[in-house]
Amino acid sequence: MAKTLEEIRAELGDCTRCELCETRTTVVFGVGNPQAEVMFIGEAPGRQEDLGAEPFIGAAGKYLNELLALAGLERKDVYIANVLKCRPPGNADPLPHQIETCTPFLREQVRSIKPLILVTLGRFASQFILKTDSGITHLRGQVHITGRYSVLPIYHPAAALYDQAKKPLLEHDFKLLKLLIEKRHEEMEK
Repeated sequence: MAKTLEEIRAELGDCTRCELCETRTTVVFGVGNPQAEVMFIGEAPGRQEDLGAEPFIGAAGKYLNELLALAGLERKDVYIANVLKCRPPGNADPLPHQIETCTPFLREQVRSIKPLILVTLGRFASQFILKTDSGITHLRGQVHITGRYSVLPIYHPAAALYDQAKKPLLEHDFKLLKLLIEKRHEEMEK
């Protein structure tokens, strides 16, 4: 039987399992609808998220809110978590041992929520969920099936804040997400 989000959060506690505990402000567990059909998985908390203890509340989070509307969603409809629960110093890339330490909690979150669709935001989340070394540029824009989940890799919203050329691609992928949601609903009605 899957653990509840509350049980997983209690098990995570004030985590000291890796060196990230020494530089973070807080553990950023995840937030949203515990019965969400769509779960978003990012890389790691940024500075704003570390201070506010919630994923995607900085500039990338504001843009994510706009993108959600393209898919017919609001934050209250989805669940949002990260591969890492603590901010790497200077927003450094997650290291393999940090991913290995943190991802059992992410796996339990996915099992608890039982979403229909996993949206992976950026390279690290996409590579972890799809068990691949392929980059996000190659993976994005197409639906992948892994186990019972439809997985839609998408550029991280922060990528479009730094590279405006990615904005139309992000918008396209969130419209694709809307179509995927509609398709999954049709399949469930059959």
